[in-house]
Amino acid sequence: MRSVKIILYSLLTLLAIVLLAIFFCNRAITNAARGKLYSTIEDIPYNKTGLLPGTSKYLVAGFLNPYYTYRMEAAVRLLKAGKITYIIISGDNSSIYYNEPALMRADLLKAGIDSACIYSDYAGFRTFDSMVRLKAIFGQDSVTVISQPFQNERAIYIASREGIAAIGFNARDVNARGGFKVQFREKLARVKVFIDYLTGAEPKFLGEKVNIP
Repeated sequence: MRSVKIILYSLLTLLAIVLLAIFFCNRAITNAARGKLYSTIEDIPYNKTGLLPGTSKYLVAGFLNPYYTYRMEAAVRLLKAGKITYIIISGDNSSIYYNEPALMRADLLKAGIDSACIYSDYAGFRTFDSMVRLKAIFGQDSVTVISQPFQNERAIYIASREGIAAIGFNARDVNARGGFKVQFREKLARVKVFIDYLTGAEPKFLGEKVNIP
């Protein structure tokens, strides 16, 4: 009986530590983005470069992914309003069958965006990689991140650690029911940001520098 109590106490202690870590990381990242998120074209200031984080175009069932659709719409609006001049598409290109930047580039071109405005980052496997590579590879020290609010907040926090002045343009979000899994994963991703910095993590790939005029 005593051993059972010890195990139970240990599990409860571990759970408390995990919950506190999630709470602290979430609050720190949310606070870092305070006053740096914009939802209207009229209010957002100009930045030379925008960063569009990749996501899959289609869901497992074959339907269009609303996160993808809403991010693309937001990116097109910013470009056509002249709020950014260039856009870096940063996504996963891990196999010949899956290429986020290529799909997003094609859809931007279909929307009437000049190809000269578009740069592709094929090694943006996660937000951490995208933000570090933004400065290390693309030479940008300021940016407008274009995604849903939760990812914008995390990207802005990472930017602050990398010496990048970042703001976020909020793409339309997905309702609570449709986005529950993503929101749960986001809580863990925020903890992972702190683990990355504690362990000195680096992007999976760096490579040659890309010059943006």
